[in-house]
Amino acid sequence: MNDVHFGAGNIGRGFIGETLAKNGFSITFVDVNAEIIDAINERGTYQVELAAEGHEQIKVDGVQGINNSTDPDKVVKAIAETDLITTAIGPKVLTFIAPLIADGIKARQQNGNTTKLDVIACENMIGGSQFLKEEVYKHLSDDDKAFADENIGFPNAAVDRIVPLQKHDDPLFVSVEPFKEWVVDQSQMKNPTIKLDGVEYAESLDPFIERKLFSVNTGHATVAYTGKYFGYETIGDAIKDDKVLTQLKGALAETGDLLIHKWNFDPETHKAYQEKIIARFQNPYISDDIARVARTPIRKLGYDERFIRPIRELKERKLDYKVLLDTVGMVLHFDEPKDEESQKLQEMLKNQTVEAVVRDVTKLNDAELVDAIVKSYKSK
Repeated sequence: MNDVHFGAGNIGRGFIGETLAKNGFSITFVDVNAEIIDAINERGTYQVELAAEGHEQIKVDGVQGINNSTDPDKVVKAIAETDLITTAIGPKVLTFIAPLIADGIKARQQNGNTTKLDVIACENMIGGSQFLKEEVYKHLSDDDKAFADENIGFPNAAVDRIVPLQKHDDPLFVSVEPFKEWVVDQSQMKNPTIKLDGVEYAESLDPFIERKLFSVNTGHATVAYTGKYFGYETIGDAIKDDKVLTQLKGALAETGDLLIHKWNFDPETHKAYQEKIIARFQNPYISDDIARVARTPIRKLGYDERFIRPIRELKERKLDYKVLLDTVGMVLHFDEPKDEESQKLQEMLKNQTVEAVVRDVTKLNDAELVDAIVKSYKSK
């Protein structure tokens, strides 16, 4: 079995590639990074290290690479023959790889290849595969779309593994945390005969996506913004501070309350899930910069993002959200010179009223919530 995987970065190699290799897949990595692609083709193998005591090494074999910038035809040929397509390339880049996937689908049709194929976007976004489908279909004729409707699936996925920012002498070596979670929407698959060990298949992805977004993403961001507020530069140092840890636990208690009420998660099971998340953030073998985790604060304050959405839904259910609200006040104070969005946000706060900025960034129409966020910001 072969997988064509878009994105040969740390997540692609250290999470998706490692999982596929364990399932006996050969992997064709597609990327524009010539150094990485050349190294993959030269060696045909790379090492993944688990960031934990013992530093277990995992060897990933059976890999090759294609530079889609210089050899797009090779990518199309690989797609025409592959058993699976995956991506870990970043949400903003999906639009740019869509034409290649479309051409690959056309090639399958021209070759009479009606073997069912699933395209799984393993991105940190909600509905990634279906978004990619929309982008791919922009490059297909009605006849091509009919073929794709019959033979190509775009099942959404939820993925979770911390792969910190890192630099090694070996461009292929990658360090990852031991924990990983990959859930695929089984109802959207065209080829359910291909199921990977280490991947969970669910009839509905929504509970898993929200559990991850409102726990891991909200929690990680809470540590980052609270840590920055108290003067820390790394997640590891910040979470050692009881004030930061208390803020994290408070935020997770509130989002957990929402998830239990909304999706009927078992309270004890969810509590264990939260404790595992806290332990992951405390992992001494993973050091991540607060500046990286907290970057793009405007996006993270979006209407459906990790803070505002749970606050909205908690308020609707008359549940508590005071810790999340307090954290949003810190997000608005995030000032990182190297982050463009941070500087834009601070400029907005200088030139406009806080209320106007909050309404613009969060898209909230709830005057009570807007006022509460303004008060939280001013209290800091």
